[in-house]
Amino acid sequence: RSTKLVHGGVRYMAQGDIGLVKHALRERGLLELNAKHLVNKEEFIIPCYDWFSVMKYLTGLTLYDWLAGKYSFGKSKFLSKTETLSLMPGIKDKSLKGGIRYFDGKFDDARLAINIAQTAMEQGATLINYMKVTNLIKNKDEVTGVEIEDAITKDKFRVNGKVVINATGVFVDEILKMNNPDAKKMVRPSQGVHIVLHKEFLDSNSALMIPKTSDGRVLFAVPWHDHLLVGTTDTPLNEHSLEPRALKEETDFILQTAASYFKTKPTEKDILSVFSGLRPLAAPTDSNGSSTKEISRDHKLIVSAKGLITITGGKWTTYRRMAEETVDLAIKEAGLNAIDCITKDLKIHGCATSSDVSYLNIYGSDRKNIESLIKNNPEFGEKLHKDFPHTIAEVVWSVRNEMAETVEDILSRRLRM
Repeated sequence: RSTKLVHGGVRYMAQGDIGLVKHALRERGLLELNAKHLVNKEEFIIPCYDWFSVMKYLTGLTLYDWLAGKYSFGKSKFLSKTETLSLMPGIKDKSLKGGIRYFDGKFDDARLAINIAQTAMEQGATLINYMKVTNLIKNKDEVTGVEIEDAITKDKFRVNGKVVINATGVFVDEILKMNNPDAKKMVRPSQGVHIVLHKEFLDSNSALMIPKTSDGRVLFAVPWHDHLLVGTTDTPLNEHSLEPRALKEETDFILQTAASYFKTKPTEKDILSVFSGLRPLAAPTDSNGSSTKEISRDHKLIVSAKGLITITGGKWTTYRRMAEETVDLAIKEAGLNAIDCITKDLKIHGCATSSDVSYLNIYGSDRKNIESLIKNNPEFGEKLHKDFPHTIAEVVWSVRNEMAETVEDILSRRLRM
């Protein structure tokens, strides 16, 4: 439910968060190397309607390129008005001075999550899907494990460990309260909403970056599965759930912002679908303000009780670095033997590229296994729906190898239907 971007965060530079940008750009480069089947370079265009904007964004993005160092995705450059409209014919041309072209990353977030889980299992981890933590196991003031419940069968279990890592996103505070009902909140939840439009609105294979919205943020319009993904919002939440719902004012905000740049104004009837995601922003020391757009996207680690480590904040792009720091802290707290982290150079499950064009390439090296299923069972080659390329073989593969348990798992979290 993200914007599908692996990026350093251009707007964080304006906030002075250079360290976060530099770390994120390095992680972006590592992801492109280690998950070639899911992470791709994407061309972005920033339209400029005054010459000051041209200088401002070109200077900022030149610094952005420099911060990336050897992990640079390509050099940013100024485009003339003609060049800009050639790449992005769907934007308004009145008063357009030109555009800035820069490069960032695009990825499939759901597929990457699955492949990371598979990689962990290949390295010896035990993963259990659909398990809910109902309580912490404690010995006096020390956390020694968790009580869990199978969300499907309702069976209950106890799991003991030397360290419990609370990496539950917007729900970290609920786990912390199991240890201490008076625990201070670590998360400021924020909702990000995206809308999906027909690709023809921009008629481009490049992504559009709208550099300034009415609330001082940026907005992206990204080509995605032959459609156009437009977002996002940043709405503070007092309450949150597993299934967040977009507010009308959020979709209106996206439409109004897009209308300021699109040649053809999108309306509510043009929206094909809407989805909402939740950001587990690390709560600042001063949490009285209502705005979340200024909160750093960096992560925060705390040890709140012996045996309980919590991580929150961060962003998709920096997940590997977050995990490395968390595990290093867990090793230290538990007094375990430290070993060097290998994830910087560890290929994610499926990492492979193919010279031909096929939607099955998102499976990387697993593509051949799905094709083998169809070869050995021709009926598995039947499409699930005439408007989509997905086959029965992919469902079989997901159930057997990707921990899919429900129809929703298949359609929303594996196949993108």
